[in-house]
Amino acid sequence: MLQITPTLEIADWELTESFTRASGPGGQNVNKVSTAVELRFEAERSPSLTGPVKARLKRLAGRRWTQDGALIIRAEEERSQARNRSIARDRLIELIRKALIAPKRRIATRPTLGSKKRRLKTKKVRGEVKSLRGRVSDED
Repeated sequence: MLQITPTLEIADWELTESFTRASGPGGQNVNKVSTAVELRFEAERSPSLTGPVKARLKRLAGRRWTQDGALIIRAEEERSQARNRSIARDRLIELIRKALIAPKRRIATRPTLGSKKRRLKTKKVRGEVKSLRGRVSDED
């Protein structure tokens, strides 16, 4: 079980971890040991997340969201497999916690009189600047 909040847990069957060799520098260690972790979370099929949370998670995940509704997180920063594993899990927890927060609804307000006047003033100044860009006539 992966504890997200005190009331939300993700079951082990929803998570799949695969280990590959990390890219980049690292000497012989990078060629021999599979330290990079790819954590796959079956978000679309998850019974623990509600519909709106899944939609927000999909938007937050971006390219990490696959066609079949899975969220893939890759961690290869550390030389230790265990450390990369915990980094990937922490990233998943952080992403789900962000998705749990529902955005506040915006309350529509009318523009103030001052903002209306400022807008019209800048429009007038801009119009004058553009009108001065015309051809210059010879008035001799």
